[in-house]
Amino acid sequence: MSYPKVTIVGAGNVGATTALVLLEKNLCDVCLIDIAEGLPQGKALDLMHMRSVEDFGPTVMGTNDYADTAGSDIVVITAGLPRKPGMTREDLIDVNSGIMKSVIEQAAAASPEAIFICVTNPLDIMVYLAYKESGLPTERLMGMGGVLDSARFTYAIAEKTGAPVSDIRALAMGAHGKAMVCMPRFSTVGGTPITELLSAQEVDEVCERTIGGGGEVVALLKTGSAFYAPAASIAHMVEAILTDSDEVMSVCSYLSGEYGIDDVYTCVPTRLGKQGVREIVELPFDEDELAALRESADKTIATLDSLGLRG
Repeated sequence: MSYPKVTIVGAGNVGATTALVLLEKNLCDVCLIDIAEGLPQGKALDLMHMRSVEDFGPTVMGTNDYADTAGSDIVVITAGLPRKPGMTREDLIDVNSGIMKSVIEQAAAASPEAIFICVTNPLDIMVYLAYKESGLPTERLMGMGGVLDSARFTYAIAEKTGAPVSDIRALAMGAHGKAMVCMPRFSTVGGTPITELLSAQEVDEVCERTIGGGGEVVALLKTGSAFYAPAASIAHMVEAILTDSDEVMSVCSYLSGEYGIDDVYTCVPTRLGKQGVREIVELPFDEDELAALRESADKTIATLDSLGLRG
C-alpha cells in the first residue's frame, strides 16, 4: 500500500512526537529532517523498531538532506528555538526568523506543490514571514496554533465543570500567545454555552488558564516547552487535509477582509480539505467579540510592521 508523504522539519520533541502520532494513525509515510547529523536518523530508526511492535503500515526515514523530502504532500515546520522559563513567544523572533527563511526556501524548492503547516514560534509572525519569503498561495500555507489553544481551553473547561472532554467544544482564536481570544459564547458543554453554565468570574478563570497554558507547561518543565499536545494538534490538521474531511477548526490562516481584518495570519475557524484551506468560516460574533479578535490581530500587525514585513 502506498501512503501520502509528510515531511517534518525539526526532529526535536515536537517533530518526533508528531511523527509518532501520524504513524500510529496509519496516515502517511514520514520524512524527518533536521540539521543535526544523526538525530533524525536515530529517531527514525527507533520509530521503525517500534513499528515491529505496533504494526503500523507507514514508514519513517531520517535525513539531513532536503533532496530526500522531495514530492511531499504536506510539510510541517517545527524547527526553531523553544521557549524557556520567563520567555515569551515574541522573544524568539530574531533567531527563529533566520531558521524559518532557510527552511521555507529549501522545503518549498523540494516540494513546490506541498501544503505547508508552520508551528515555529512566534507563530503568527513566522507563518507570515514564510508567506512573504515563499510566495506560496495562502490556501497552501497555514499555522498550527488555534487547535492547540482550543485543546487547552477544552481542558480548562473540563477541569472547571467536571464534564468529560468528549462533551466539550471549545474555541480559541486570534494570536497564538498572550493576545489569544477565547470565545466562551461559542464554547459549549453538551451543546450549552459555558456562559450559561459558569459565572462570569469562572468564565474569566478558564480563559486565563487557557491563555497561560503554554507558559504553565514551560514553567513546570524548566527546560523546553510543550510537545505532546502540539504534536496531536498538528496530526489533527494533517489528518483533516489528507482525508479531505472538510472539518472546521481554529487554524492560523491568512485573512483578506474576513472579520474586517486584512493582510495578516491569525487563528480563525477554518475548513480544511485536500487543497489546504478550503474556507474561512465567519461566525456571528457580537461587537465585543469582534473587537477582541481585531485587537488581537492588530497586535500581530504592529509587530509585522515594526519588522518591515507588511506592504
